[in-house]
Amino acid sequence: MPADDREAAVVLSAEARERIAAVSFDPEAIAKQPVEACNLCGGSEFETVAEEDRYGFPLTADRCARCGLVFLNPMPTAEAYADFYRHVYRPLVSAYHGRTIDAETVERDQVEYAEELVAALEPFLADGRRSTLLDVGGSTGVVAEAVARRFGLVATVLDPAPDEAERAAARGLETVVGTIEAYDPGERRFDVVLLCQTIDHLLDVAGSLAKLRHLIAEDGLLFVDIVDFRVPWRRTGNVADAIKVDHPYSLTPATAEAFLARAGFRPLHVERAADGLHVSYVCEPGELS
Repeated sequence: MPADDREAAVVLSAEARERIAAVSFDPEAIAKQPVEACNLCGGSEFETVAEEDRYGFPLTADRCARCGLVFLNPMPTAEAYADFYRHVYRPLVSAYHGRTIDAETVERDQVEYAEELVAALEPFLADGRRSTLLDVGGSTGVVAEAVARRFGLVATVLDPAPDEAERAAARGLETVVGTIEAYDPGERRFDVVLLCQTIDHLLDVAGSLAKLRHLIAEDGLLFVDIVDFRVPWRRTGNVADAIKVDHPYSLTPATAEAFLARAGFRPLHVERAADGLHVSYVCEPGELS
């Protein structure tokens, strides 16, 4: 779970721009691929809504004319993102916020999030019928550990950052280093799947949710939350302040709910967080399309 998503976007100061420049990341130099079909509806007519992101990087964000999905175009490749998360992501968000954000500080930030999530899941998991948990993008395992402990689940953490997965393993959790796009669960099925502040970071939202629909038990439960990118946009009046190099897709409740329905998930509960920025969904598996 990326910690910076817990904070609203801010207009970049000169000092922040200097800190970001010192990270020495050049988004123009990384491998990208053009988006020819919308990941949500398959449409091919796009309009450009931003030509830079909140970090001041020269990136183009397009909006699908048919369904309204906003996405980076061209989009960094999977290999480029793997290198980005390995070497750039934490230093970049630290520079943006002007404070250290690393595996250790992320754990402190996630404690409160974990407590809130346990409370949100209580009405759905208190009966103790479920036994396994998969936390996609589970970072250092703070959230998975808290949910597993409260509801008696055996947890698996899937995360692309080896150092964060190592900290999750130290908690006694099963860990898999990788992304949901590349993850092969074999015949395994999970009773509870968490996608905590991760969906916006996926390269293939439709494909990832379809995979989760197949690996979740028929009486399972999916929790997912999004950053409603319209909120920082409206706060500053500049859509670029809501676009991020680390968010291939910029979601809204409408596009998120369309993705969930397409993958075969039915929301049981929808809630907007007190910060106004995040919207969460507790879903059950529905009919497969």
